Amino acid sequence: MNSSPITSSQTGIHEQLSALVARHVATPFRKPVTDYNRSAFDRSIVAWRAAGAPPLILDTGCGVGLSSYHLAVQFPDHFVIGIDQSEDRLARNTHWNGPEPLNLCFVRADLVDYWRLLLEAGIFPARQYLLYPNPWPKIGHVARRWQGHAVFPTIVALGGYIECRSNWQIYIEEFAAALNQVAQDKLDRAAASEAYATDAPITPFERKYLASGHSLWRCRVQVR
Repeated sequence: MNSSPITSSQTGIHEQLSALVARHVATPFRKPVTDYNRSAFDRSIVAWRAAGAPPLILDTGCGVGLSSYHLAVQFPDHFVIGIDQSEDRLARNTHWNGPEPLNLCFVRADLVDYWRLLLEAGIFPARQYLLYPNPWPKIGHVARRWQGHAVFPTIVALGGYIECRSNWQIYIEEFAAALNQVAQDKLDRAAASEAYATDAPITPFERKYLASGHSLWRCRVQVR
């Protein structure tokens, strides 16, 4: 099934994004962490430590887990945690043949809590992937995009290699602008939007967007 391109009346980086990011940097995020998310976090960290606590990869919003599988295969000396809030999506991790890699586990949790629990525990991932997050393309939804969310400074504070992909260029331009604003002196290079193409899509969305003729975009930086 073809996917419709994203439509929005927003034509560039949201005019309120910079002020929103500055406010989130200056104001501690005090939303209580739920017991469920803390328990889910603890179980995933037990699995990581049982594997010897190798360099950690977060596949955030992993959906059915295909991207997590590909990352586990690509980085066999790392441990991949695929995180999604949907039990139904995680239960459909049947998009590959054969057993689940030993360096992979899935956890059902709210990302907002999971990121903050990682920082609280002093666990810093080697790599973070945000692959095709919900774009929330309406102008009034900017605070729902990760770059406009109160948790964004936590994502940056966790550091490591961070890569975000989307089929909406504005989303990636905003993500890059927010990274530059929060962590300019900690980046290996200025964050920027770049066109992305692949013959080997690693998520169902990526496969669908490419089959529908969409342009893909990504931002990737190393945060020290």
